[in-house]
Amino acid sequence: MSLISTPSHQERGHRADQESTPRHVAVIPDGNRRWARAHGHSPLDVHRRGGEKVLEFLTWCQDITGLTTVTLWPLSTENIHRPAAHVDALVQVIADTTQTIADTGRWRIRYLGTPHCLPPRITRALDTAAEQTRRLDRPVVNIAIAYGGRDEILRSFQALITSHQQAGTLDHLIQHLSPDDISKHLDTAGQPDPDLVIRAAGEQRLSGFMPWQTTYAEHYFCPTPWPAFTKADLDTALTWYSNRARTYGL
Repeated sequence: MSLISTPSHQERGHRADQESTPRHVAVIPDGNRRWARAHGHSPLDVHRRGGEKVLEFLTWCQDITGLTTVTLWPLSTENIHRPAAHVDALVQVIADTTQTIADTGRWRIRYLGTPHCLPPRITRALDTAAEQTRRLDRPVVNIAIAYGGRDEILRSFQALITSHQQAGTLDHLIQHLSPDDISKHLDTAGQPDPDLVIRAAGEQRLSGFMPWQTTYAEHYFCPTPWPAFTKADLDTALTWYSNRARTYGL
């Protein structure tokens, strides 16, 4: 039994026609603290600037033809173990920024990760913003909060096994387990996988960001820290992407 799934020749040909621009752009908005230290700003100031940059970035993304999904990763499972004052300031900015996104009426908000591990006032605010956009026929913006890739895959397996255990079909699952079974239980179920991952601030690693979904994504490592990220940086990433020959491992 093979667990490896690759696109058919016909599907690859169709994708090639569409791939001058990505359908799904995922972003690791890194470099905030380094930028703050270099410019003499407080952590709270840089969090606010990072939130403002998210709003700018989404405005730029509206001009990308064929784009259906944007994913942003402002808080990892590791980040929540930083000093409480730092985390409190960051999650408040995330909640405020998310509400501002909802108020634009231009995006449908979804969450990845485990945002309900945050303080109740924050989770209530996040839920309100998502509910406000739930019925919108708009591109999706995923906000990954208290997110880690291994945690997501673990939760996917737990949900998958539990559903089959309750249905009495574990033996069937063991015999017929496929990648689609796992994908259907990920936080991004029903969405296209990222085509382009942009990491700001120059670090050349994904740090556990969407490991299942980014198997065939193109990874662009931008040297600019997130607070200083510009539309020119995005345009450079998109131009770089348009020149990539995507082979999906073949």
